[in-house]
Amino acid sequence: MLDRLLDMSPTLGGDTLLLLPVLIMLELVLSADNAIALAAIAQGLQTEALQKKALDIGLVAAFVLRITLILAASWVLNYWQFEVAGAAYLLWLVYQHFMTGSDDDESRGPRFNSLWQAIPTIALTDLAFSLDSVTTAIALSKDVLIVMLGGTIGIVALRFMAGLFIRWLDIYVRLEDAGFVTVALVGIRLLVRVINPDWVPPEWVMISLIFALFAWGFSKRAEDDTADTVTIPDLSGEVTDAADESLAVASEDKQPEKI
Repeated sequence: MLDRLLDMSPTLGGDTLLLLPVLIMLELVLSADNAIALAAIAQGLQTEALQKKALDIGLVAAFVLRITLILAASWVLNYWQFEVAGAAYLLWLVYQHFMTGSDDDESRGPRFNSLWQAIPTIALTDLAFSLDSVTTAIALSKDVLIVMLGGTIGIVALRFMAGLFIRWLDIYVRLEDAGFVTVALVGIRLLVRVINPDWVPPEWVMISLIFALFAWGFSKRAEDDTADTVTIPDLSGEVTDAADESLAVASEDKQPEKI
């Protein structure tokens, strides 16, 4: 699907302008798992101001790394070790999310003592995701300008989507788990590509899985847990007071009338 779209526009002319909305939609969908991973990493900082600052600076560094990767993609594609390293890093993030920390923790993501500890993690995480998206795009289209345009759109989309996901993670209790499952899918996809590129499923399969996982992630809100709990009021005090009052009335009725 993506290869046909890219072949429609070999140059940055009018056809490319018609292709831009399609590129934007593809980047938004394929960046969703990346955005939630970055949002979960940014949540490791204590304040909202630090989280936003980490995303801003981290994604600027990620943009530089992504452009460098695009320009050097023809060299990177010759070394499968890069994709294995990226897959290992993404799967390590998934392991850290699901296997570390206790169930009582509000957030099982990485915790940071300062802003400058979070920024390299954000940049490296985006670079690991870029090994999948950028190398795929380069393999499908030799037009570096179009690939760079897609990478720029992806970074801008990541910033806005990660900001939204930081808020949504506090509302939807399954969303973070759904996001990290998609991170695992990207890591496995990179490993499969190294083993045998013919085994890599088409893009529409990946998009369908992302939609299904995020539909599950948005299926339960945090307040749903309290809505399912039935509160039984304590009526013992009211019953006792009512009994005492009825006994008092009965005793007054039984008193003999004075003549």
